[in-house]
Amino acid sequence: METQDKIINKVALSGLITFDLATLAPKGDRVLFDIKDHLFHGLILREKDFREFVKTNDWSQYQDKYVAITCSADAIIPTWAYMLLANKLEPFAKEIIFGDLNTLETLLYEKSLAALDMSQFEGQRIMVKGCGDIKVPESAFITFTKNLSKVAKSIMYGEACSSVPIFKRKA
Repeated sequence: METQDKIINKVALSGLITFDLATLAPKGDRVLFDIKDHLFHGLILREKDFREFVKTNDWSQYQDKYVAITCSADAIIPTWAYMLLANKLEPFAKEIIFGDLNTLETLLYEKSLAALDMSQFEGQRIMVKGCGDIKVPESAFITFTKNLSKVAKSIMYGEACSSVPIFKRKA
């Protein structure tokens, strides 16, 4: 009778904790509200027309959505226009920011990271997952690494089979 060597999963025994930043992405639709669609000839914000739009628009369509307000046209938009939009969106939207969808995603991750209890990583070896189905902004990796460096024993990036060392606490 032949004896077989037992296969040992060294990754499982290493005590390495894999953390996927994508798990911090808030659930919900992201919407870009572009003021350019409400400009006269695509260039001028006419107060009377804009106020009428703001008054008559169905803002409930933004219920539980994350909204980024911007103007992609080369036009001067007065600050009060953004304020009017924020006021109308506030009862419905989960979040309202000024900027594009990338800025919105960055701010959503910043909020999630600020609420994350970093003590769970105290003295641990952490593998920050690099690839996934959800695009994670680079800024989230930077913020997470900055915060993680204060508590973790070591930080690696990627997958256990092909990791990149980022940080190792000196003994």
